[in-house]
Amino acid sequence: MIIGIGVDLVDIPRFEQSIARTPKLMQRLFTTAEQSLKPHSLAARYAAKEALIKALGGSDGVHWTDIEVASEPSGRPVFALSGETAATVAGRGITAVHLSLSHDAGLATAYVVAEAVA
Repeated sequence: MIIGIGVDLVDIPRFEQSIARTPKLMQRLFTTAEQSLKPHSLAARYAAKEALIKALGGSDGVHWTDIEVASEPSGRPVFALSGETAATVAGRGITAVHLSLSHDAGLATAYVVAEAVA
């Protein structure tokens, strides 16, 4: 059963400007592993985190650095949740979170589906 869906779109050049203007955003928004990625990948991960919050119906109990977007060996993006965010997701009965990412033409987008067993 689908619990929620979320989608987000990020303008990559604007995102890069925000990071350059406020460097502390890197530590607030991204895990240590994510911080070394290229701007288009960071923008897609930011979109993924925003889309997850939308799929969850809000940000209560969700922390940016508890959400890491990792890749399976196949390249498929997946969420690696930890801390209070993992507990919040489990507490809402969510058993699977599906993620799709894309970036092209200066835009990054993410689509998330949160699912629970019926």
